[in-house]
Amino acid sequence: MTSPAPSPSAVQRWTLAVVCIATAMLMLDIAVVNTALSKIADDLSTGLSGLQWVVDAYTLALASVVLTAGSLADRFGRRRLFTVGLGLFTVASLLCGVANDIAVLNAFRALQGVGGAIMFAVSLALLANAFPDAKERAGALAAYGATIGASFAVGPLVGGALTSGLGWRWIFFVNIPLGLLCVWITRRYVAESKDSHARRVDVGGLLTLTGGLFLLILALLRGNEAGWGSAEIVAQFSGAAVLLGAFLAIEARVAEPMLPLKLFHNGSFSGAQIGAFAISATWFAVFFYITLYMQQILGLSAIEAGLVYLPSTIIMFFVAGATSAMQEKLSSKLMVVAGLLLVAIGLALMTFAQVDSAWTVALPGSIVAMIGTGLFNPSITAFALGSVPESQSGLAAGVNDTFRQAGIAVGVAALGALIPAGAAFGGGDPQTYVSGMHDALWVCAAVCLAGAIACFVVLRDLAAPAGEVADVAAETPEAVAVTA
Repeated sequence: MTSPAPSPSAVQRWTLAVVCIATAMLMLDIAVVNTALSKIADDLSTGLSGLQWVVDAYTLALASVVLTAGSLADRFGRRRLFTVGLGLFTVASLLCGVANDIAVLNAFRALQGVGGAIMFAVSLALLANAFPDAKERAGALAAYGATIGASFAVGPLVGGALTSGLGWRWIFFVNIPLGLLCVWITRRYVAESKDSHARRVDVGGLLTLTGGLFLLILALLRGNEAGWGSAEIVAQFSGAAVLLGAFLAIEARVAEPMLPLKLFHNGSFSGAQIGAFAISATWFAVFFYITLYMQQILGLSAIEAGLVYLPSTIIMFFVAGATSAMQEKLSSKLMVVAGLLLVAIGLALMTFAQVDSAWTVALPGSIVAMIGTGLFNPSITAFALGSVPESQSGLAAGVNDTFRQAGIAVGVAALGALIPAGAAFGGGDPQTYVSGMHDALWVCAAVCLAGAIACFVVLRDLAAPAGEVADVAAETPEAVAVTA
């Protein structure tokens, strides 16, 4: 006896729920490890470079695979690929939890990132299919944006609680029951959708993008240790430049590229990627080093470091949830620009932190930055989806997620060149670490300011560019097939 088909409203509710739960899991696994880093270092006898790869192995896999995952989802079915991603993420979480060596942990973190990439790439496409009405979709995107921001912000608290109470391995084990629940909801309630004219898999683009990003991040992580002018680092930077250049050349010439460059003729599409990279390479990346500062310099426990972010997390959650109503009075462009400006101000306020500061020194900056994040996330997501035809929602989601995750991976690596993080583990004067952190925060603030200016120039309010979207889409092979 088969179960009755769920009602359209039930499909919408459950699709939103499972997308938010899955997104919360994969975003938590970017942020949740921060408060567990000290315990991981002690338990697995690793130093700074091993810890940086705990973050970057995950985000690098996300950035490299998410575009291909989006095209595969459009081709073979978004619900099907979402289920595959959930299963892979859940299994990899189990393997991370039982790892007894830092290299093994980082390898399974990369596998976890592949599963996360599939989930991330398909999430927005599932929402777009479940909420075809513009007003309802705005509300769903507000909830999705709130989930991203809240998950990343509450990650240190969750990680601190699990690490202090049960051990660092539970930051991975907790994903297992959630992953199984999401698989069941997806199979029972989420509707299948696909693009009948989806693109082929761009193998050349995938290999050159992955290789180029890997060499770039490796060079940034190894630069301080090996010497920025050493043959090793120069070779890695040169290899990254060659591979990333080859990626752009392939995308410009291949019949069905994973990243159609003509989409960037649309100012709103380009602005969505600029904004996503700017906030990810700064605010989301510097979390790694701020949390090390709280634990290793100020001496906070894992749970105490997590609690520092709690006030700003609560405020950000309500701000993000209110963006749907705010869009009726304020333009999405204004909220994106204002969000980046507030993040820049928050980062600047954090430069008041000193070696002997109280934990409250981080509150003003984190609150201002989280208000900005709450404004930014739902609005930039609306631009990412609203600037392409609905049939290409998987592609749009994949591109935006690529820029987000590449921003975090590059940001963690690049900021490490400014911050002598070894000083946080007893390898130098704590003041050296704090001074480097100040330099990094000022650089991050400048990048956010530049991102705000760029978004102000290139973004166009979503009501305006419909015709432009059609024009740009008409230049892509997928759109030609659809209109034919």
